[in-house]
Amino acid sequence: MGPVTVDKIIVTPLNRIPVLGGDVLKVMKQSDIGFIGFGESYFSYAEKGITKAWKCHLNMTLNLVVPIGEIHFVFIDNFGNRREERIGESCYVRLTVPPNIWFGFQGISDRTALLLNIADIEHTPNEVERKKLSEFDYNWELNK
Repeated sequence: MGPVTVDKIIVTPLNRIPVLGGDVLKVMKQSDIGFIGFGESYFSYAEKGITKAWKCHLNMTLNLVVPIGEIHFVFIDNFGNRREERIGESCYVRLTVPPNIWFGFQGISDRTALLLNIADIEHTPNEVERKKLSEFDYNWELNK
């Protein structure tokens, strides 16, 4: 596969279908680019100004979608390359993130944002590495 760099992150535009009484938001189907398999899915809340960082999955491919609110993501590869993405209601996309990319995120909307991850494998404690917020040179205050 070669070295994993932040340019391997895939941004997939998603469909939002207007329906009387509430829109339908498509997320992922088996034939989509980025679908490698299914291990688990989970939601995480992101409150405005709260940062959750840093994490690196060693084997898991992430498929990140924000159907409610807005979240600012920062991704850093092992070469120090950085990539930032803001996704949510105003930019409804799916981010497919390969293993071995460090990332963190912060809620940036006035309402609490909801993050969905559809992962290709089940989470296990030895599959993820964590670092303190201060261990990467990034100023999260600029996003607030």
